[in-house]
Amino acid sequence: MLKKLKYYDYTLIITPLFLTAFGLVMIYSASMVTAVVDGLESTYYLKRQAVWFGFGFFGFLVTCIFPYKYYQKLMKFIVIGVLIMLVSVILFGTNVNNAQSWIKIGPMSLQPAEFAKIALIMYLASVYSKKQAYIDKFTTGVLPPLILTGVFIGLIIIQPDIGTSSIIFLIACSIIISSGIRWKHLSILIAFGMGLLLLVAPSMVTDERISRFTGAYKPFETPDSDGYQLIQSYVAIGVGGLTGEGLGQSVQKLGYLTQAHTDFIMAIVAEELGFVGVVIVIGLLAVIVLRGFFISRKCTDSFGALLAIGISSMVGIQAFVNLGAISGLMPITGVTLPFISYGGTSLLVLLISMGVLNNIAMNVRRKEHETENQQDNADRKIKQLNRGGKHGKFKAY
Repeated sequence: MLKKLKYYDYTLIITPLFLTAFGLVMIYSASMVTAVVDGLESTYYLKRQAVWFGFGFFGFLVTCIFPYKYYQKLMKFIVIGVLIMLVSVILFGTNVNNAQSWIKIGPMSLQPAEFAKIALIMYLASVYSKKQAYIDKFTTGVLPPLILTGVFIGLIIIQPDIGTSSIIFLIACSIIISSGIRWKHLSILIAFGMGLLLLVAPSMVTDERISRFTGAYKPFETPDSDGYQLIQSYVAIGVGGLTGEGLGQSVQKLGYLTQAHTDFIMAIVAEELGFVGVVIVIGLLAVIVLRGFFISRKCTDSFGALLAIGISSMVGIQAFVNLGAISGLMPITGVTLPFISYGGTSLLVLLISMGVLNNIAMNVRRKEHETENQQDNADRKIKQLNRGGKHGKFKAY
């Protein structure tokens, strides 16, 4: 066990754990007033997130140790388990903010769509790694896994959770593109996807969804309704300036920016810690994403490489969607900022994913070390042979 410790990627251990610890601090800062107004303890949301961090840290340690290749053997159980959860939330779930996305288990709530992210990443990585020999054949190599992908996305859209379903779709795209699919087949999928979107778009258009676009791109036309949240986010970001007002000194969290500890927590980071704080958080998230892509390039096993790409894409895409919402680049969809925002299931899945990514990194480093040792031994033998030849111990025939 001690020998394995030197192979772990400590950048991928320290960075997500630091971001999570920083997230706990910011959740307390952003939520303490809201909690008191709601008749709760000021530390209510902090304590709940800390409990999830405990579960997530345990999951992180387990998946760091558990060999990632075994997930292929467990794939049927993983997929069936998540499908049961997605169906259960539709039948028995709890409705929060007009979306039936949660399953109540005692005092805690689970969001199955979060588990669907990592489950689908594992499934697509497993299937496409096995189809590498005929990945250039559309009907047998590319198409079959997309059926289950569509089922996953469809069950999440029904809740409805457009934000998470969009992220899962983009994650799937990143794995499919990285699997070696031919550009002709990719063009067919894009054309099919656009056609399907145009077909279902009319049924998905509601006043609430239209208001999200209005609030994102014309916030000052409806400052008291659809555009209110984004305008308050702008105020928080603008007030923060270069170094911020100081930790805990946000004014926007005092009832102006609603639910500031969830998907708009970066606005509070900007207000309290300024541009410097925002750059540090984005920089650390970028480190995780880029490190994951680097590991995928070094991994000689196609399953491990695609799995690393999927996990890295999940963190990057989710962060991009969240930051796009608070800055007005994208409609508000309720997507949390990885490791920072309040959200237990999201944090649990992210830390488990980081453990999986670390296990892939550990195997990559171990193989590199073994290869280097073999090369050193070969070089040493050659030197010994050459040295022996100079002293006349070997005869040339």
